[in-house]
Amino acid sequence: MRLAPEHALLIKQQVQAVLGPGAQVRLFGSRTDDAARGGDIDLHVSVGNLVPRYPSSVLTTARLAALLERQLGGRKVDIRLWSEGQPLLPIDQVALSQGIPL
Repeated sequence: MRLAPEHALLIKQQVQAVLGPGAQVRLFGSRTDDAARGGDIDLHVSVGNLVPRYPSSVLTTARLAALLERQLGGRKVDIRLWSEGQPLLPIDQVALSQGIPL
């Protein structure tokens, strides 16, 4: 995994601060390959039902990504937010099967 332990902890703490302590974060994509170089930070975040608390998951995701990018020195962060009731898309299946829990 090409993510410093302190960055992994920071990401997990910030995701849970914004989305709640039940949010589960996985790193997936190129950063899971130790032989690769560069690449953005792809995160898959699984949460319970967000509808009552976050009517706009797109806005919430964008704000969280911007927060993390600032705290990680400008590294690009992509977040796929999945909540109960949503179908599992191919990206969710890849992240859940190949991602590394933070």
